[in-house]
Amino acid sequence: MVELPSRARVVIVGGGVIGTSVAYHLTKLGWTDVLLLEQGALSCGTTWHAAGLVGPLRASESGTRLVQYSAELYESLEAETGLSTGYRNVGGVVVARTEERMVQLRRTAANAVAYDLPCELVSPERAQELWPPMRVDDLLGAIWLPGDGKVNPTDLTQSLAKGARQRGALIAERVRVTGFTTAEGRVTGVDTDHGHVEAEVVVNCAGQWAKALGDLVGVTVPLHSAEHFYVVTEQVPGTHPDLPIMRDPDGWTYFKEEVGGLVVGGFEPEAKPWRSPDDLPYPFEFQLLEEDWDHFSVLMDEALLRIPALEETGIRKFYNGPESFTPDNQFLLGEAPELAGFFVGAGFNSVGIASAGGAGRALAEWIVAGEPQDDLVGVDVRRFAPFHGDNRWLRSRVAEVLGLHYAVPWPNREMESARPQRTSPLHTRLESNGAIFGARMGWERPNVFGRSLEYSWGKPSWLPWSASEQVACRTDVALFDQTSFSKYVVAGPTALEGLQWVCAADVDVEVGSCVYTPFLNSRGTYEADLTVTRTGADSFLLVSSSATTVRDLDWLARHGVPARDVTEEHAVIGVMGPSSRSVLATLSPDDWEDFPFATSREVSVAGVRLRATRMTYVGELGWELMIPVAGAGTVYDALDGTDAGYYAIESLRLEKGYRAFGRELTPDYGPVEAGLVFATALDGDKDFLGKQALAAHREALRAGGPRRRLVSLVVESPEPMLWGGELVLRGGSPVGQVTSAAWGATVGSCVALAYLRHDGPVTGEWLAGGGFEVDVAGERYAARASLKAPLP
Repeated sequence: MVELPSRARVVIVGGGVIGTSVAYHLTKLGWTDVLLLEQGALSCGTTWHAAGLVGPLRASESGTRLVQYSAELYESLEAETGLSTGYRNVGGVVVARTEERMVQLRRTAANAVAYDLPCELVSPERAQELWPPMRVDDLLGAIWLPGDGKVNPTDLTQSLAKGARQRGALIAERVRVTGFTTAEGRVTGVDTDHGHVEAEVVVNCAGQWAKALGDLVGVTVPLHSAEHFYVVTEQVPGTHPDLPIMRDPDGWTYFKEEVGGLVVGGFEPEAKPWRSPDDLPYPFEFQLLEEDWDHFSVLMDEALLRIPALEETGIRKFYNGPESFTPDNQFLLGEAPELAGFFVGAGFNSVGIASAGGAGRALAEWIVAGEPQDDLVGVDVRRFAPFHGDNRWLRSRVAEVLGLHYAVPWPNREMESARPQRTSPLHTRLESNGAIFGARMGWERPNVFGRSLEYSWGKPSWLPWSASEQVACRTDVALFDQTSFSKYVVAGPTALEGLQWVCAADVDVEVGSCVYTPFLNSRGTYEADLTVTRTGADSFLLVSSSATTVRDLDWLARHGVPARDVTEEHAVIGVMGPSSRSVLATLSPDDWEDFPFATSREVSVAGVRLRATRMTYVGELGWELMIPVAGAGTVYDALDGTDAGYYAIESLRLEKGYRAFGRELTPDYGPVEAGLVFATALDGDKDFLGKQALAAHREALRAGGPRRRLVSLVVESPEPMLWGGELVLRGGSPVGQVTSAAWGATVGSCVALAYLRHDGPVTGEWLAGGGFEVDVAGERYAARASLKAPLP
């Protein structure tokens, strides 16, 4: 019988590649009192049947760096532990059958340049030289990724486990976790079928079992399993151990060499959900599901098209193994907002092997430091709310998510399944007016008003409709349903003291004043971007991004600032444009003339009592009306203006140079880089979280050396369409990347924000020297760069 210690500083639940990576990295950081519990044997859940592909180039710089580290670790681990991971740097080929896919590959190649990764656009003939077994007569081109590799998932897991053991971690197999103990909002231990273990920290790396374990203590771990298929063939002519990985996303398939044959797998457009997270079998160890050739046929037919030799090649083994997927196809990492000390590393959407090294390190650093040490916003478990944990909702979403791996990653793509979840009280009215909705934090929000949503790399069919909305806002008045704003009330005798610490700006202002402020972490970089309105001597209203409700509330709670979420109690209508004052004045007895910018007061509009705040994210005269839900329809019906959506907001804010959290403002950047020191109290007497680090960073930059700086870009030609992510060059050399971009109707071309790299200060004089270009899918267009916004 396994004997467990009575106590461990950290207990990790799950002995797959993620759990062992967390154990390895915790011990490497000096936390050696680590106990890892596995209900079966190491790697017996999902890890063992993973394909083992490692492709470092990802859609974001933070994601790319994470997988880059994984590849470096896997290559070097054997020298440390004596156990081979089976890692081979074989390179990868991605082929394109359509022009839409070629545009994606050209954009990918530009991303590689921005991230300083090797990548080459190649002809079909060159692709065949790199990967001889395939036919290429129907291909338009391909990219060659020399940094791609493959690894043996089981060997990798064992090597990571040995590395953790060598530094003191204890790994106990065949121990099933049955529950957790908690006290005063914090996890205190783990219950198992071999007894109880006290713990300061618990890390839930239980794969597809992670949701059920989270449910035991009210922690939301939104994932659901789907059946995932591949076959291993008999020998195929032209294969060898160093044959690159080949991906044919237009055929939803991937291929890698294995013992002279090929692994043939893929991501079909419509997946097959497996059992509900609360109905998973136990034991389930090194097991597969039943073969389903009918479902696999959509992939096999495409594989036969790409590799004719498979017509005469036998199948050695059919693999159908369940893998867990999240609602947005990004994994789950971080400390649960519901329970202190309870961390999650799960839901890896079939990229767990590639991500494990970097994700394990990132999670270990988070545990040790008490907060993330890099930009993990896109994978932070706090991006989901409790309502995302509904198993029926997750089941309907997973069928769509798996196929997104190889779908064309259209700009502004919206999920289609499992909607709607949350709707504004204006939803029906807006729908009847032609609103085309997107979703954010479950909220249905108008993107644009028109006929239908089309995806395109070029100018989409909805652009004229959005442009007309922009014009209405710049010249008359536009109405924006902004109900999805996150809204919190902080009140009580300690409210001011608490907010003064977490807010980098000074919020000790007169009642009725509104302050634009960030939350910064101890490193002086961004955790949130919001407004704080003082509504009373000891009461404040905070308004933040739609997507950040859970992380904002968690951040406040962790720093001793109790807040109440009032998001669903109020609708918000943005009344924006030069005619907004006259429109509101005709519906209200209140004074709209003596109503300064950045002030807020209670008023009556159309007979409804509400809060009006003179604040704008579009750069025009206007007010945000925060209305009790019951009165929202009455106010909307009385307002005279043009309906407008979030696509117009994006264009309007970029013409004015306004930043957005998650794109320009992330935990990788601070106010110095973002050009927003003015929105902090850095030069004042007030202390705040991150002030010391921010001041030190500014001083270090004053001493010289490389840095990044956010600038506005205006493309000189009206022809190209920018979406964000484009490479920026100066004098033909890469200098940065676009963070956000959109068509600016007033400017008459695309406008953008971009971080530029430079070895010295990024000054107006340096930018005025010109020579800037943006790479739009391989075509370069001249652009003007400035520290000032395109429109004043």
